[in-house]
Amino acid sequence: MVIISDNMLFKAKSLILILLAIQFTSCKGQVKEKSMPDNKGYEATTQAKILNQNTTFPQIHTNLNGMVREFVRTIYQDKNGNYWFGTNGDGIIRYNGKTPEKMAIEDVSSNFRVLEIVEDKAANLWFATSEGLMKFDVEKFKTFSIKEGLSNTDMEIWGLAIDKNGLIWIGATGGVFQFDGEKFMPFSLPESIVENPKPMLSTKLVFKIIQDKNGTMWFATDGNGIFKYKNGEFIHLTAKNELTDNNVADILEDKKGNIWIGTFYGGVSKFDGKTYTNFTKDGIIEGEETYNFHEDRRGNIWFSAEGYGVYRYDGSKFTQFTTDDGLTTNVVQSIYEDNKGQVWFGTWQGICIYDGQKIMNAKDKEAWTN
Repeated sequence: MVIISDNMLFKAKSLILILLAIQFTSCKGQVKEKSMPDNKGYEATTQAKILNQNTTFPQIHTNLNGMVREFVRTIYQDKNGNYWFGTNGDGIIRYNGKTPEKMAIEDVSSNFRVLEIVEDKAANLWFATSEGLMKFDVEKFKTFSIKEGLSNTDMEIWGLAIDKNGLIWIGATGGVFQFDGEKFMPFSLPESIVENPKPMLSTKLVFKIIQDKNGTMWFATDGNGIFKYKNGEFIHLTAKNELTDNNVADILEDKKGNIWIGTFYGGVSKFDGKTYTNFTKDGIIEGEETYNFHEDRRGNIWFSAEGYGVYRYDGSKFTQFTTDDGLTTNVVQSIYEDNKGQVWFGTWQGICIYDGQKIMNAKDKEAWTN
């Protein structure tokens, strides 16, 4: 077995974006999938049908019994307690208290990427995927893409948010769109471009969208800084004014109203409404490629630093967690706290759980993940 070291992974920084943007198409070792209808009227591919798939990286911790060949890109637990895993190339996996199942979606290949999951006030789940926008209304899936107004180049959705009025915002390769439940409407960002932009994919791509407590929309772009928007006016944040890097990977507003900004080459910053503090430049944390922000129920801020594991900020200090503390690898692609207060980590080499005391293989805490 070939072992890929953390150091090798860290040096191959651009590989992460390639893996996220380009799906592996090798079928070697795969078991042909067979779908069967369940009692809710939609199709679900059972766990047993997709075991023994080859994995792209050696899986040290659980990969949901063979369902995940690469890694879990996003994790979510809905209002009914169901766990949802959005994968990088293996579609959507759900655990409803009985058994994990890979969801089959009509007219969509099962090998798609899922980059974000959000839930609206009516308990509908929305998935940002490489096949467009998907909705699950508790009973069935529906996909919105070209017919509703997306172009072929905008099919892959990275950013996804629902504002206070229930309007859905998406960030795609070609820019930003609003979705009213029936059709996509282009939302134009300003034409201003930073000097010598170096996007991973496209300067128009928006990786992350949030609406802060004051109603301001924030758009984190691929190589063109951040755009803030409110009441018809835009503010462009770049490395020339407030940012440490124009390649913005993630953004989060915490419960106190602080804005956390993760970048690909400038580390992590916090904006408290007046001042931007960059913890990487100040030497407080290591790792210039930072993202996967998540705030837990205690107000701790979690995020990953590529090649350096994950950090937790408790309001006064940072605590770093690495393979020495139980992580299967220092390359983490998703962080999420469930209803039990457990923090999940989707890594390149399986899924870990932090129970408040230690980090372990997820199957040792949640046997159903094995």
